[in-house]
Parts: sequence; structure tokens; C-alpha cells
Amino acid sequence: MMNPDGVYLGNYRSTLMGFDLNRTWHQISRWAHPTLHAVHTMLTELDQIKDVELDFVLDLHAHSSLLGVFVYGNTYDDVYRYERHIVFPKLLSQNAEDYAASNTMYNRDLNKAGTTRRYFCNTLKKSVNCYTLEVSFHGYQSPNTTDMCYYTEEA
Repeated sequence: MMNPDGVYLGNYRSTLMGFDLNRTWHQISRWAHPTLHAVHTMLTELDQIKDVELDFVLDLHAHSSLLGVFVYGNTYDDVYRYERHIVFPKLLSQNAEDYAASNTMYNRDLNKAGTTRRYFCNTLKKSVNCYTLEVSFHGYQSPNTTDMCYYTEEA
């Protein structure tokens, strides 16, 4: 968890100081966003190590209105890069009953420039795939029935 102070106060998006950490990656301040700075430093250092091949950056989020598990990914002009980028969501859809392909979206919207996936897709090597993985606060609709399956500690 990158926002324990904010979450403790009931703010799942903003920090104790009021910063939305999921829109700040493109303007990180070591003082104002120490967790972002630490993760940025770690990922850029890992990306430069010759013997380390970083495959994914997954930014995990809980979604308040959509159901199931789904991915926000990036679009690229390079067709080969885009084809590689959509492999993980396809594998996820084949192996996770709660995966909601209809909620999955690929874009490069300018208003998402400060998000993890948009920032790091332009910062790290082109071989690194950056995604936002969203999981519903509630649950998912069973693919075999119309039943709602709620995410609980027991599930």
C-alpha cells in the first residue's frame, strides 16, 4: 500500500497532504510524494540492471462502481509493442473467472498522463508492460449464471 496515511483517514485516493497519488507520477516531489519517489527510484534502477529483465509494472486498484477484475492498458503506434501488451490481459481472461473483458480498456488519454501505467510506459524500456489492474470493491457476476459473487474474506 502506497497511501497508508490517507487510507487511515478514509481517503483511498489522496494522501494526508491532499495529493492524488494516481495523478502525480509525472511531477514527483521527493518531499511531497516520498512513496512515489521511492518506487520510481526502485523501478528505474531495476530497469537499468543488465541481468534483470523487468516484464510488468502492475498498479493495483479497487474500483467502486464496475464489477470484476479488469485491466487498463496502453495503446501504441508500434503494432508489435501493442500486440505484446495485450497478451497479459488475454491470459488473465482465460484463467480468472471474475475477469471482465468488457471493462478492460486501452488508451493513451492525456488526462491519464500522471498515472503509473501512462508515466512508466514512456519512462522504462519499451519491453516493460505497464497496466492498472482494477478489482471491484463488490464482486463479479458469475459467467455461468446471473448470480452475483461477492468478494469476501472467505471467498
